[in-house]
Amino acid sequence: MIDRRAGGNARVGEAAAGERVGCAAMAEIRAEITANVWQVVVDEGQLIAEGDEICILESMKMEIPVVTEVPGVVRELHVAPEQVVHEGDLIAVIDES
Repeated sequence: MIDRRAGGNARVGEAAAGERVGCAAMAEIRAEITANVWQVVVDEGQLIAEGDEICILESMKMEIPVVTEVPGVVRELHVAPEQVVHEGDLIAVIDES
């Protein structure tokens, strides 16, 4: 599940003539089920594409890949191997800008 949130301005203050000040978009990757984190396959700061795996969860002897629906940079990882996640727990934050 992805929760997109608009961040603040990239810069505080007025933009110079001809410059564009945008908003940073962040996507939150959340667990869809309660499971064990079997493997984390990305690192913070890593550039990822749409469809790339973030981690692999294990539940009832099944491997469940968690993939991103947005390209960007992994800004935060909130899971580690052998950790238990519950439905709705934050797994990662992706910077789409």
